[in-house]
Amino acid sequence: MQRAVSVVAHLGFRLQAFSPDLYRPLSFAQTKICGSDRVKLMESLVVGDIAELRPNQGTLSLFTNEAGGILDDLIVTNTSQGHLYVVSNAGCWEKDLALMQDKVRELQNQGRDVGLEVLDNALLALQGPTAAQVLQAGVADDLRKLPFMTSAVMEVFGVSGCRVTRCGYTGEDGVEISVPAAGAVHLATALLENPEVKLAGLAARDSLRLEAGLCLYGTDIDEHTTPVEGSLSWTLGKRRRAAMDFPGAKVIVPQLKGKVQRRRVGLMCEGAPMRAHSPILNMEGTMIGTVTSGCPSPSLKKNVAMGYVPCEYSRPGTKLMVEVRRKQQMAVVSKMPFVPTNYYTLK
Repeated sequence: MQRAVSVVAHLGFRLQAFSPDLYRPLSFAQTKICGSDRVKLMESLVVGDIAELRPNQGTLSLFTNEAGGILDDLIVTNTSQGHLYVVSNAGCWEKDLALMQDKVRELQNQGRDVGLEVLDNALLALQGPTAAQVLQAGVADDLRKLPFMTSAVMEVFGVSGCRVTRCGYTGEDGVEISVPAAGAVHLATALLENPEVKLAGLAARDSLRLEAGLCLYGTDIDEHTTPVEGSLSWTLGKRRRAAMDFPGAKVIVPQLKGKVQRRRVGLMCEGAPMRAHSPILNMEGTMIGTVTSGCPSPSLKKNVAMGYVPCEYSRPGTKLMVEVRRKQQMAVVSKMPFVPTNYYTLK
């Protein structure tokens, strides 16, 4: 079954399928970190190994606090233009910007070479099995040479200065295009001229990211969740774990070898759809956790969800109960992603 056709979500203004003239607020914030100490700045705030990134390679990382909680998730790209390109959630924009600006000032006061620039760009996400084919018609660069989590600056359908990154939050192949705001509508319109491309709203994006087992900040992870609890230990750079030089390391690193009280797990059931805040119970009927995200899976024709349970209930195959509309129904802990991802690699 083909999971998704190519879809375009206009994330700078977010075009809606029911009304191309209706715009929504910015969904992602884009920042440029400059200066010779740019990596030092970013590694003082996130858990990832930014120093190891190759030119134009990016990584998903996490802002954390001293208690080990996740302040936001973000993508950091080490560009070949001599700066870091950072994409974070607009819903956390004020605290993210303040966090970075405070650190910039702190390092500048120490005589460090670092600066921050907020980009006035929109972000278009083109996702799905034919996304690269659709985009190739509008660029001169060979997209076959652009694997997952790498980016390049190019002209796209006549709009110059676009950064095309092979990534997206659907589990499918696709790109996110950082486009100067003045060219965003032109580019979205050009993409929509291809019959393969359809507008996608938040509901479509939400079902796709949930099938792919991807977290939504503020729903599945937050400042009271550690990366280990959120099943995001893979974001912790090996060198960073050893150095323990990121915020909250004294809390997070010991959790890698010891026990944590709870973990994010996948759940699957065939009854009524599980929704956020639905209680999770053990087979004896005792509440042990809560669903954070849930919806019917269009691909699997089953209901999928994510939630937090004590570690002893986190093994795949564990049978639990979920309370939906005041009725209890069977659920099974499932491996994630629920649907295999289709990221493009050169392997």
